[in-house]
Amino acid sequence: MTCLLLDYNEYSRVQIHSDGTCFSFQRGLRDIAELYGSEVSLRGIQEYRKCSGLQSISSLCFKAAKIAAILIDDGIEFDKMHEIEWHRSFAPVVGRILRIERLAEKILDEGRPDGSTWTLDTFTETFTGKLKSYPCLYFTFLYGFNFPFQIADKIVGLKSIAAYRSGLGINTNVTRNEAQEGLAEVLKVGSPVRITDKSFIDYLFVQSLEIALQFNLPVQIHTGFGDKDLDLRLSNPLHLRTLLEDKRFTKCRLVLLHASYPFSKEASYLACVYPQVYLDFGLAIPKLSVHGMISSVKELLELAPIKKVMFSTDGYAFPETFYLGAKRAREVVFSVLRDACIDGDLSIPEAIEAVKDIFSENAKKFYMTNLDFTPLDSKTNVSTNFVKIGCDALQPDVALVRIIWVDTSGQHRCRVVPRKRFHDIVIKNGVGLTVACMALISAVDAPADGTNLGGVGEIRLIPDLSTKCRIPWSKQEEMVLADMHLKPGEAWEYCPREALRRVSKVLKDEFNLVMNAGFENEFYLLKSVSRELKEEFIPFDSTPYCSTSAFDAASPMLHEVVAALQSLNIPVEQVCLAQPCENTKEAVSLHAEAGKGQFEIAFGYTTCTDAADNLVFAREVVRAVARKHGLLATFMPKFALDDIGSGSHVHISLWENGRNVFMASSEHSTHGMSKVGEEFMAGVLEHLPSILAFTAPVPNSYDRIQPNTWSGAYQCWGKENREAPLRTACPPGVPDGVVSNFEIKAFDGCANPHLGLASIIAAGIDGLRRHLTLPEPVDTNPASLDSEPQRLPRSLSESVEALEKDGVFRDLIGEKLLVAIKGVRKAEIAFYSQNKDAYKQLIHRY
Repeated sequence: MTCLLLDYNEYSRVQIHSDGTCFSFQRGLRDIAELYGSEVSLRGIQEYRKCSGLQSISSLCFKAAKIAAILIDDGIEFDKMHEIEWHRSFAPVVGRILRIERLAEKILDEGRPDGSTWTLDTFTETFTGKLKSYPCLYFTFLYGFNFPFQIADKIVGLKSIAAYRSGLGINTNVTRNEAQEGLAEVLKVGSPVRITDKSFIDYLFVQSLEIALQFNLPVQIHTGFGDKDLDLRLSNPLHLRTLLEDKRFTKCRLVLLHASYPFSKEASYLACVYPQVYLDFGLAIPKLSVHGMISSVKELLELAPIKKVMFSTDGYAFPETFYLGAKRAREVVFSVLRDACIDGDLSIPEAIEAVKDIFSENAKKFYMTNLDFTPLDSKTNVSTNFVKIGCDALQPDVALVRIIWVDTSGQHRCRVVPRKRFHDIVIKNGVGLTVACMALISAVDAPADGTNLGGVGEIRLIPDLSTKCRIPWSKQEEMVLADMHLKPGEAWEYCPREALRRVSKVLKDEFNLVMNAGFENEFYLLKSVSRELKEEFIPFDSTPYCSTSAFDAASPMLHEVVAALQSLNIPVEQVCLAQPCENTKEAVSLHAEAGKGQFEIAFGYTTCTDAADNLVFAREVVRAVARKHGLLATFMPKFALDDIGSGSHVHISLWENGRNVFMASSEHSTHGMSKVGEEFMAGVLEHLPSILAFTAPVPNSYDRIQPNTWSGAYQCWGKENREAPLRTACPPGVPDGVVSNFEIKAFDGCANPHLGLASIIAAGIDGLRRHLTLPEPVDTNPASLDSEPQRLPRSLSESVEALEKDGVFRDLIGEKLLVAIKGVRKAEIAFYSQNKDAYKQLIHRY
């Protein structure tokens, strides 16, 4: 562990001593301790690593970093070193960067098979032959057959460390005599060979560029930074000018590594002037101070086109280095682009596009691969979220950890353990929980009949550490979402988060699609009053939709809500009193809604798994902050039967390889959506009565889903029609006639968001499999038509009946989980039919 924090970069560049005086040392120590939940000390981290083992900490670090591709320069060899193949379990794409100087040294060390002395001709034949053998395998595999497999041990690029040996003043016209003399000088030293002769290194470089051109391989060039054996003056990328102006190599793709620090401005200039030059700012992050990292990235972007700047972690030997790099890079890029927006250099949409380019798209294009870069843990589009770890480092004052899950009835529940027990035992083994936890209903804490779940049997709640965060309103506590396992490592079939992962995987595996989602979260703020010695809850205020006075009254609480969401890395882009933004990209809007005391927070798109997780955390935030201000926040669907109901409308889009493929490629399509988008949406429309059993899970839900209330009471769809349960949306920035997503209105605050989204994906998969088409849109209030569309279920009984007749969900959601869901729903129906006023207690449940 000491090696990681004192010297975790590529070639032992700068020795930092264990007194911890370096900024990156202190910061890295805190960051890793926070991830592991260990003491903020080298000893605490070492103990955690020793107990956990390499496989475990690697899995944790890569999952937390959400790394989609590992391209390994294996030019440094260790006594204990895993093969590239071993890394497959941590990322969907694993490839190899071949270091040309190391390859040449291996060839010379091995000697000629016949024992004769190397000549320049025999060496060149062997060297170029080796280079050709790797990329030939790779490109035949990738482009000839296009199998969707990982590419471990195949070459995806070349790399040179000439800056270390003789500098970057590459002589592209080195003569054969100079190269032969250089080879002779190298051989004089004996074995093991270390190539330092400039003429011979220049010759290797030129030969490698020719192979790179032949096979369309990119070339990484080490610049800046280095050990004491590197003459920093010679690693200035301006020395590459002769190479960059050589007409033979103008089509080579060259990437300057490490932000060329401290020559970041020079690198930016080169990327601006020379079309073949790209920039990578790995190592500058997280090696420098926060100010240094921000300054270096800003200097890179001074002149360089954003489309030519990318990030790699430059991780080395330890999994923690990958995590540290990814974590800090997101923070630094956010800071730089935020300032650019404030200064007027970029608009917010341009900044969002820049983030995608820097962290994903530029690298994919540069390394010329069409493989799936989706992180293994989610198999969904790369999330806008990072690990939900706040800005504060882990402090010893944290006493308790809440382990949160959402049950079948959509209720948030938690187990609380002391922090020490959490890190000593619970991280690995979880906490025990009765299987009946997934059979409870909204009215009573007792298992429902017909669920096959009762008092016998126990599962383990396993915390998902990528969601662990400090609780903003209770600084001495942390919270974390949990998965349900039969035993550690074996998922339980009834786990809602696992159900969403399962159907997401089917969508990805069969159609190469991922679903993104964004929720609009409506809620009522209630205050307690005493009437005839009884406590009652009434609306916080009685003002109309988007009322400024309502916002003024609730402003102290809402400001605290926004701050808490930001601390949880749930982005808040705007606070407004306008018509809902309908989820344009990343925005979150907050405004007073039409009901008395009703407000709405609308979250932007992210992967469906993160969207569901964010919704859980957001509801926790709203309820807790409201309590702090003496109010009760409720997400129940119909608080007052004579007022507007609350929903959790969800916006859905489909993505393939980082591109929204729900929308049509032009404005000339029939409905503004692609064929894939129409088939998916048609599946959702056909199965909507069954979906309601997931998304409208209590009888009170159907008091909300009524005609003329914008809740979508009929089985139809429309374009910008808020009376339709499915509505296609065309937000600002999308060409006229083209839609970016569709909204589902029949989703409310009693629904388990993971199960609700899983049901939507399952229905969409059926639409894709059967190539369903949409009927004509309804562009008026369906209740006003002479021939009304079919009514959606008027009650939970009707939606459960539809679900029982629908075979699609059985295979995709899972038979056992489906039995439990139907059992819980039937128990809800029975209870509330016998207790007519019991729905009023839902304000305390949701």
